[in-house]
Amino acid sequence: MTRTVVLGMCPARFAPVRPCRPPPSAPEPGTGIVTTAKSSRPSTRRSGAAAIALAAATALLAAGCGSDDKSDDPLAGEKSGGDTVVVGSNNFAESILIADIYGEALKAKGIKVSYKPNIGSRETTYGLLKNGSITVLPEYNGALLAYLDAKATPKTVAETTAAINAKLDKKLELLEPAAAQDKDSVTINAATAKEHGLTDKSTIADLKDIAPKLVIGGSPEFQTRQQGLKGLKSVYGVEFKSFKALDAGGPLTQAALKKNTVQAADLFTTDPTITKEKFVVLQDPENLFGFENVQPLVYKSSVSKEAAAALNAVSAKLDTAALLDLDAQVQLENKDPLDVAKSWLKSAGLD
Repeated sequence: MTRTVVLGMCPARFAPVRPCRPPPSAPEPGTGIVTTAKSSRPSTRRSGAAAIALAAATALLAAGCGSDDKSDDPLAGEKSGGDTVVVGSNNFAESILIADIYGEALKAKGIKVSYKPNIGSRETTYGLLKNGSITVLPEYNGALLAYLDAKATPKTVAETTAAINAKLDKKLELLEPAAAQDKDSVTINAATAKEHGLTDKSTIADLKDIAPKLVIGGSPEFQTRQQGLKGLKSVYGVEFKSFKALDAGGPLTQAALKKNTVQAADLFTTDPTITKEKFVVLQDPENLFGFENVQPLVYKSSVSKEAAAALNAVSAKLDTAALLDLDAQVQLENKDPLDVAKSWLKSAGLD
């Protein structure tokens, strides 16, 4: 048996790991671009052709990765048998990595695990969860809520969880959220951070007196949306010298920030380029960019109390800094995600 594992960058954007989270909303008029209710970014939904092209361009990991029991067909609809917990993942590197973390944490408790990795979009994985074909899936609470209820506007992680539970299929359960988030951010380059004494403990509000001297870059939509320049002004009182339209957190944005063409940019918080280039992500205490906490979604009847406790223990330890480092190991250093998962679990005392 083999498992196809996507190593490297999020394929649809050719940008480092951004969950290609399928949104519930329709394409914007005249653009053909689908956007989520929670993000200023275009969706990175990819076609079957793109997936095939990606598969040809990315590494295949041989048998022995993750579990001794692998499914050749991740879309197979048969329910798991016996006491085996089936851990699924979406078709992007970070999801596969977190699924390996979940699976190995369960195995450390003596629970039998098999994997259905690299499945595809939320529409597919949510359906497989509902029919019991997979048991556990790494989710992102804000994106999941946007899928279930695009009109919801929670103010806290707890409110996000409550709103999800109100719409969630009754056969499913959302376990505890991790502190780790992968969401939009205001990120500054190393030179700007050094010049103005900004660190990863600094907030967006700390830019208020500096921003009039800085150029910020992002997707064209970032200029006109609340989760963009409008919100930065209304929520934090921050106005930049100018805006440069680039791509959706992809290579154009990364290069512009590195070359100092822009001094600030909208990047995703677990983008490995942040670590590589020593960019600084500013804190968003007012939650302008919402919540995108990593959170296990499970098929209730197939998850024991012991299994749920093991998954919740992972959530208790996994924060954004750790996830950023793990993503960098997989995507920049080309390490096996299973090895990265095992190493982190050991360091966290969860092996």
